[in-house]
Amino acid sequence: MKVTILGSGTSCGVPQIGCTCEVCTSTDPKDKRLRCSSLLEVKGKRILFDCSPDFRQQMLGLEFKALDAVLITHEHYDHVGGLDDLRPYSVFGDVNVYAEKFCADHLMERIPYCFTPKEKRYPGVPTLNLIEMEPHVPIRVGDDVEVLPIRIMHGKLPIVGFRVGNFAYITDMKTIPEAELDYLEGIDWLIVNGLRHKEHPSHQSIEDAIAFVRRLGVKNAWLVHMSHHIQKHQQEEESLPAGIHLAYDGEVIEMED
Repeated sequence: MKVTILGSGTSCGVPQIGCTCEVCTSTDPKDKRLRCSSLLEVKGKRILFDCSPDFRQQMLGLEFKALDAVLITHEHYDHVGGLDDLRPYSVFGDVNVYAEKFCADHLMERIPYCFTPKEKRYPGVPTLNLIEMEPHVPIRVGDDVEVLPIRIMHGKLPIVGFRVGNFAYITDMKTIPEAELDYLEGIDWLIVNGLRHKEHPSHQSIEDAIAFVRRLGVKNAWLVHMSHHIQKHQQEEESLPAGIHLAYDGEVIEMED
């Protein structure tokens, strides 16, 4: 099982347009952060977590193969803005996109042409199947892969994270209901959001993320969804506790199943 970090940045990306801070002007490629998304490969299946506005750019350097599922954490543009760019993957057949009902309703309002019945589709649009999911109801991807949606809170907005075996993917979390922690028991690998050091009303700070990792007892964790309000990658990485890393775009994480 492995995961590729397609984008590790927050909604504005890094560098942020018009900013001349030391992070935005850094020449280190690890300080260049596209919007947040990751690609999981497990048991021969490819699962995309969110589809950012940078999806096309993120996928150009990767092998062109079918996507077996696209899992949407929530409807904010920086997590769904690339759905139209799934159209090349339609050559492999319809792409299954999973979202909660609230999120699915928003997607239907914004890009209805992507989800119209086959007989009514405009030529060339992506062929997407929008499938509603619910927290705690497993999603089957093929015969061998089970994905469990988990409830988390993005400020006051209920969104989802995902568990696959001993791995969990969580982004845009501020808090998590106490009862949900049981669904994360025993994970060994975690990707989780840490926006910046200063508190934010709807995102974890880096300190919040560290505390969350420690509470779960996870030994291998990577932080994503970072803004430019942090130190440069190398400095930030060196300041993190053992076992917690600052993810970077293009990073490939090999995990034990």
